Amino acid sequence: MRKLTLLVALLLSGIAHAADDRSTLPPVSDQFLLDQLELGQEIETRVDGDLNGDGNMDTVFVVASPDERHLYVVLSYRGEVDIGHETAGNFKLEPDRLGPAGLTISKGVLTIRDLTGGTTALSATYRYRAATTKAGPRMRLIGLDAKVYSRTYAHDGDEMSWNVATGDTITTLLKITGTGEDRTYDKLYTRKFKRPVRTIYMEDTPDAEEELVGVTKAK
Repeated sequence: MRKLTLLVALLLSGIAHAADDRSTLPPVSDQFLLDQLELGQEIETRVDGDLNGDGNMDTVFVVASPDERHLYVVLSYRGEVDIGHETAGNFKLEPDRLGPAGLTISKGVLTIRDLTGGTTALSATYRYRAATTKAGPRMRLIGLDAKVYSRTYAHDGDEMSWNVATGDTITTLLKITGTGEDRTYDKLYTRKFKRPVRTIYMEDTPDAEEELVGVTKAK
């Protein structure tokens, strides 16, 4: 996947317009994104919304191919002399999707819900806010939830909810109960604790399953 080529194209698209029109900036067009794709790639999903509170429409989208998926965040900006788009973050999603990623933007928070795997599935939810840094706008991870479970109730599971901004973390064992078609999961041994607070930007988003295993094995 030509990640670098796509990012460069997005950056170049942001310098071609004068900043004399004060109307709300539109998001990146579908056609522009499609023009950057290689053979075998597709736009899996996209969402538009205001991520940084400037009133302009920003765009988050996932580029997928048979063996790779990559998420990008593009902010619309209005400078003193120009307007356009600039990238604010990107990271790889797990390739073995069980459906398109769910993307929402609400009150400046980007939420990504992704379900991957097979009979044993990983459900991961990532939450980000836009942050201003010396290097430009970046997406900061503020929350990560993860759940590993059997879609056929063949084994127990675990889940975790981690508030990255405060360090508050909750883990729970998913224990199979019932038999046959009545099987389901009971939530047992809920544990609450704090983890060290640290700044994590989108490019450094940790592996959701590894984080889940790390906190559950540490009980």
